Parts: sequence; C-alpha cells; structure tokens
Amino acid sequence: MPHRMCLLIGASLLAAGQGVPARAQVAGDSAFYAVAYVEIAPSARATMVAALKQYRTASSKDAGFGRLDAFEQVGWPGHFAIVETWRDQVAYEARRDAAHVKQFQEALQPGRVSGYDLRPYKTLTVGSTTGQGDGQAVHIVAHVDAAPSAQGGKADAPTLLRRLAEASRKEPGNLRFDVLQHAMRGNHFTVIETWQNQSALDAHAAAAHTKQYRDELQPISGSPLDERLYKAIN
Repeated sequence: MPHRMCLLIGASLLAAGQGVPARAQVAGDSAFYAVAYVEIAPSARATMVAALKQYRTASSKDAGFGRLDAFEQVGWPGHFAIVETWRDQVAYEARRDAAHVKQFQEALQPGRVSGYDLRPYKTLTVGSTTGQGDGQAVHIVAHVDAAPSAQGGKADAPTLLRRLAEASRKEPGNLRFDVLQHAMRGNHFTVIETWQNQSALDAHAAAAHTKQYRDELQPISGSPLDERLYKAIN
C-alpha cells in the first residue's frame, strides 16, 4: 500500500487503544465497530482530547465493550478518527442513551467544524493479538472502495485484503493489521495498521506482497486509495 498520502515524516507516535485484545476472526463473528470521523477547531482541540479520554474510560465499564482507539491525524491537528469495538451491535445500541454518551456528544458541539461522521462496520479479518507499541509506533487508517461489480470476481477485494492482512501480520515490526467491512456497503473497507516504527512501515510498503496487492486492487478500485497517518490519543 502506498504509505505516502500523508508525508511519512518519522514522527514519534503514541500507542493505540485500550480494552481487551482483539481476537481472531471466527465463523459467526458478531463484533460491531463504530468508526467515526470529526474535525474540531484548533482552539477546541484540548477539550476534544479530554472528552475522548473521559468517554473511553466511561465506555469501558459498559457491557459488551471491547476497545476504543482514538487517533488524531498527523500534520492536521483537530482531525480525529475514533474506532469503537463492541461485542455486537446490540451492546453498542444499548448504551446510546447513557449519560456519558450524551456528555461526549455535548462536549463536541462548541468546537465541532464538521459533522460527526459515524459508520458501522463488521469484521473482515482481525488479528488474534494487537500490540500497542511504544512512542515510535506508527498508525495508519486506510479506506478501500471496490467497484460493486467486482465483488465475487476473480480478484475480489475481500480476498485481496485478507491475503494482504495475513502476510502483513507476519512481517517484523507489525503490531496490528485489521480489516473492517462496512455493515451496509460491502464494497467499502477500513484498514487499521500499527507498525513498530517508521522503518517497519517502510519495509512493508516495499514488500512483494504489498506490491502484488496494489497491482491487483487497482483494476477493481472504485476510488483512489485513501491512507492517512495518525497518532494515538492515550
């Protein structure tokens, strides 16, 4: 995958996430992922970070909570991505009216300069363990769209992404390589990666299996590949 969309400047990044480790994909996996994006005015950044931490801590006590990863885009302060993992959609929906959920929503309003773009996902392939890394860890959130007519074909996107994930997890320095599939639009995927450091990411970008993935995805891609570099909010 061409990790050059955001200049890979070798920034030191914080480790991602809290909660229980991710688990390997199994038949009948009911895990639910709420992936959200929001832009906050620079003057409200500190308030947003504090609200995210409070929301994560409170949510960790809810039944069915798995983990919550909060990321801020490198080179674009105030652009946040939030990835919530829940046992299933029922568990996620059950606490929508909870006080801490409403508190988080209210905290966003004064500084928000975009909508809270929330999207539902399910598991395509998730690693059995998820390393957090240290201050040098590099985090990538990528979006992949395949032309709907390409699904089920000789080179379909789910097959390509599963193959890439399996190979990438075996690379030295890989701490996380998860692929989520949109719950309602099966041709849309989000890839979440964590690498031990910049060198590990650079080696992955140059790997033979990464090049093969790029080459085979390009003819069935429905949009330009969107990959962004993030730092974790701890």
